[in-house]
Amino acid sequence: MSDERPGASPADAARSGDAAAGGPPRVALIGANGHGRWHRRAIAPLHAAGRVRLVALVDVRPLEDEPGAPLPADAAVFTDHARMLAETRPDVVVVCTPPHTHLPIALDVLATGADLLLEKPPVLSTAEHRTLAAALTRTGRACQVGFQALGSAALAALTAAVTGGRLGRITGIATVAAWQRSDGYYARAPWAGRHTLNGRPVLDGALANPLAHAVMQCLAVAEAVAGTPVRPAAIELERYRVRPIEVDDTAALRVVPRAGPPIVAAVTLAGEEFIPGEVIVTGTGGRAVLEYPTDRLLLPGDDMPRTVPGRRGLLENLLDHRADPAGTPLIVPLARTAPFTAVLEAIGAAPEPTLLGGDLVIVVGQGPDRVLTVQGVNGALRRAAESGALPSELAVPWAVPPVRTDLTDEEGG
Repeated sequence: MSDERPGASPADAARSGDAAAGGPPRVALIGANGHGRWHRRAIAPLHAAGRVRLVALVDVRPLEDEPGAPLPADAAVFTDHARMLAETRPDVVVVCTPPHTHLPIALDVLATGADLLLEKPPVLSTAEHRTLAAALTRTGRACQVGFQALGSAALAALTAAVTGGRLGRITGIATVAAWQRSDGYYARAPWAGRHTLNGRPVLDGALANPLAHAVMQCLAVAEAVAGTPVRPAAIELERYRVRPIEVDDTAALRVVPRAGPPIVAAVTLAGEEFIPGEVIVTGTGGRAVLEYPTDRLLLPGDDMPRTVPGRRGLLENLLDHRADPAGTPLIVPLARTAPFTAVLEAIGAAPEPTLLGGDLVIVVGQGPDRVLTVQGVNGALRRAAESGALPSELAVPWAVPPVRTDLTDEEGG
């Protein structure tokens, strides 16, 4: 059902009228609550500047207020994305819904002839990735994936140092992050903490969702080393949990590429002290560390980390690409995320995570604010990231041997 505001014009007439008048692209957002509010704040200044026209918001729940992004008077609000697409015919659609809903919504968007900004992770399996790629080829539309940290100037400075030889030959790429999530986090939605829901993969674990950016940053550095997206030959996984959830809240991952250095990710949502997220690149000529959420970068020869300001917005980049496809490449085209999808495929096929408990786990708080932490987890994960070894290889007492997935040439990308 639509509860669009009075004054919203019929879709096709409005779209053709904008085009005839040389008007800005018509933009819609599917998934306007939760993290969708961030997208509303990103769209608002573009609408105010006349760069885009926000024509519709979609969410299955009543729209939350967002003071930083007032709803334009002629924008419509829908609870059904298919009806919105039929009635407003947007040119660009931002999709910020739960990951397991991405593919069917994305296919509906592309079928209407719109371009797409699709939140991360774009899809949850290699088969879904191929289906979406085929739809892009068939429709000729563009798809930008919402790994916004790939637009940072700090990452560009790091990869420039890597390709410029400042670190020598690269021998290892790793990331470490330690966050905390409360019981309330796992009660936020029916799909929270789930491996599957209604027969579809969800994979709402640390590697696949909140710390997906950490993994993708490492894959981007490896891409710079190789000159092409990583093609994994094998993926090794250790997955742990401190609650009766279906997915990991603590994990260690090693991607063994067909060419180039190994990639290790060691992350937790049950951390003792906060580590925002570090990408550690080791070479024969030194080591670099990028704290990717803050864009602080330490390169060989630097006395201390420095902030490298500037992030290219993914929606702005998509708009520039629409205007000049040959001259402005997408920052995160779907093809660039294929190695990340291979990681998700391995996670989806892995056994359930090992449950940690007893004296190892510390409980603080109660109710929805209750937080569980693993004693010694920060040190274990940092050692893994800095050594390139998995916790089980470092004789961490609670660690179990990894599950290894060997990939064929086709599966590896």
